[in-house]
Amino acid sequence: MIKRILIVVLIGFTVSGWAQEGNTSPYSFYGLGLSNFKGSVENQAMGGISILGDSIHTNFRNPAAFGALKLTNFAIAGSHTETSLTSDEGSGSTTATTIDYLSLSFPVSRKLGVGFGLIPQTSVDYANIEVSEEQINQYSGRGGVNRAFLAAGLEPFKGFRIGAEASYNFGSIRNEIIQADANQQYAVREIDRSDVSGFTYNLGLQYEQNLGRGYQLHTSATFQPETALTLENDRSLQSVIYSAADRSVAGVVESQDFRLADTEMIMPNTYSVGLGTGKRNVWFAGGQVEFAETSKSTNRSFTLNDASYQDSYKYRLGGYFIPDYNSITSYFSRVTYRLGARYEESGLYIQNESIDEFGISFGLGLPLGRGFSNANLTFEYGQRGTNNAGLVKEDFFKVGLSLSLNPLRPWFVPNKYN
Repeated sequence: MIKRILIVVLIGFTVSGWAQEGNTSPYSFYGLGLSNFKGSVENQAMGGISILGDSIHTNFRNPAAFGALKLTNFAIAGSHTETSLTSDEGSGSTTATTIDYLSLSFPVSRKLGVGFGLIPQTSVDYANIEVSEEQINQYSGRGGVNRAFLAAGLEPFKGFRIGAEASYNFGSIRNEIIQADANQQYAVREIDRSDVSGFTYNLGLQYEQNLGRGYQLHTSATFQPETALTLENDRSLQSVIYSAADRSVAGVVESQDFRLADTEMIMPNTYSVGLGTGKRNVWFAGGQVEFAETSKSTNRSFTLNDASYQDSYKYRLGGYFIPDYNSITSYFSRVTYRLGARYEESGLYIQNESIDEFGISFGLGLPLGRGFSNANLTFEYGQRGTNNAGLVKEDFFKVGLSLSLNPLRPWFVPNKYN
């Protein structure tokens, strides 16, 4: 019954998630938008760390972890976010319901695992308006970038894993500016559209060392080499009939389309290292640091006068605890309890103010039935941005739900009986 209820809830996430953009934030205007993806729901609950290899879950941030898979895993996740925005001009609130990922992973042999899936990587979703006695300026944007990935992980000898991932990134971003002057009959609307495409790659390592008495040391590292995504850019200039009362365009009087030059968006070198310790299926605690050369980042088809990029750093802490993994008398003793925290320097500076983000999270891994399948819940509170220099500060609360479904045996093990 619990499994059926959770599936219905996740289907609800799916229906509403495809109908909305992922981040209702003014900061999604910059670059390719805000990142939707923080790892699996299980990882998110632990501050986003991706140190562990797991035999029944998919680790999306370190491809080496696919070498640890022992069972086929189907994973789907969605989330709902409530955000409060404050600035010197006032306050407001937004909501967003999204799909986080969809994937299928499986062991090819006892040492090799592969996986593929689709992840909505970034989203652009903002709306802002400036009103004076003489003029109305209205800004909005929609779209984002999706990532289809194929990954493989190999465990050449016990405890040591290597992995690689190739991803095709695709999507479309639309920015719109409307200027309505009280002294002019028609308003002017400019629509900029960028179609994004290109490949990115990720390499990973994981190493586990037994320390005795059941304790283990876990280390991990990833490297995403610099690549460039191609942006095909178009622009439309229009004379429009603008309704100030409805804040919308009532009709188009004249339109002229332009094909702009293609541009490139640099996806910079990104490195991460992680270290942790614990007892398998009992507890784990670890930390991870990520560094990205985002000072090489560029914007799309227009120039930003008040924004710049510097290198970024991300710090993550997290872990889990299972009271009694094999309990047959207490369901809640078999539940996985997760806790984490993160602090992220995005590398984006607006009016010389760093746009940073932090979050604290808690999660539950809920066993489903008699096998290894489980549902995972994550609750996170966080902040993004600042009120300095007239900017916007965001307080958000996020609820995530995933289903991680596994058969009772590896697909490559044949039946003993017909």
